[in-house]
Amino acid sequence: MPTTEASPGEWVLLSYRLPREPSGPRTTLWRRLRRLGVAQLSDGLVALPADARTREQLEWLADDVLASAGTADLWLARPATLAQERELAAGMAATRAEEYRELTGACRLAMTADRQQRTRALRRLRGDWRAIDRRDFFPPPERELAAAALRELAAAAAADEAPVAGGTP
Repeated sequence: MPTTEASPGEWVLLSYRLPREPSGPRTTLWRRLRRLGVAQLSDGLVALPADARTREQLEWLADDVLASAGTADLWLARPATLAQERELAAGMAATRAEEYRELTGACRLAMTADRQQRTRALRRLRGDWRAIDRRDFFPPPERELAAAALRELAAAAAADEAPVAGGTP
């Protein structure tokens, strides 16, 4: 399950504009928005399902935009039609599905690595899982496949650490 629960139908929108120069604040904002998993509605307009956490996060980003000589407004809104809402959710789920597929592939690749690389990969991939999970508001089926691949990798890493029967580790 996702780490937050959004109110059905309610979205928090951030409308923003930043000066082209310097480019640093634009790049930083883009990275932070990506990390949050926003739905990009248009240039300078993003949305997240509304809950206390997402609203606070977008408020912080709006403050950063204003501090960088930009403009920012936050809105609470509902899509006009159920089809629009489904399209937003489907787009966000599709993006998370791709991230989960990449995670699954990385887990499978790590299974072929040596013991030390497998252990390092497991730590990194668990962090990747947590990051994806934080922005997963509409879990796609690929989530469970990635979870199974991560469990399989964890089991293999645990087996690597287990002492060899009848011998020294």
